[in-house]
Amino acid sequence: MYSEDYERGHSQDRNSEDVYSKPVRAGKRTYFFDVKATKGNNDFYLTITESKRRQDRDGSFVFDKHKIFLYKEDFEKFKEGLEDAVRYILHDLLHDQPIRQYTPREEQENEEF
Repeated sequence: MYSEDYERGHSQDRNSEDVYSKPVRAGKRTYFFDVKATKGNNDFYLTITESKRRQDRDGSFVFDKHKIFLYKEDFEKFKEGLEDAVRYILHDLLHDQPIRQYTPREEQENEEF
């Protein structure tokens, strides 16, 4: 499924080179964390892509994707904001309740629609 997600739900940026890619499967979604280098001056940035497979009206499967670009000058502030938001959810809203995780069996059942 990773290669299918990558082919259909993940596109290459034309003015950059891939340096590193980490797909993370999470339930019905796959997240891609891609480190890229600009072609001209070897500046690095991160793209985070959410890819979700869904069934189209004609019965074929399509991938909805959402992508953000994160530039190196924003890494620290982004990391701080993400950590604060996750900490708030886990400790203030959920009061240390366990987070329910998908099991591999549930992922297979969810893919079948």
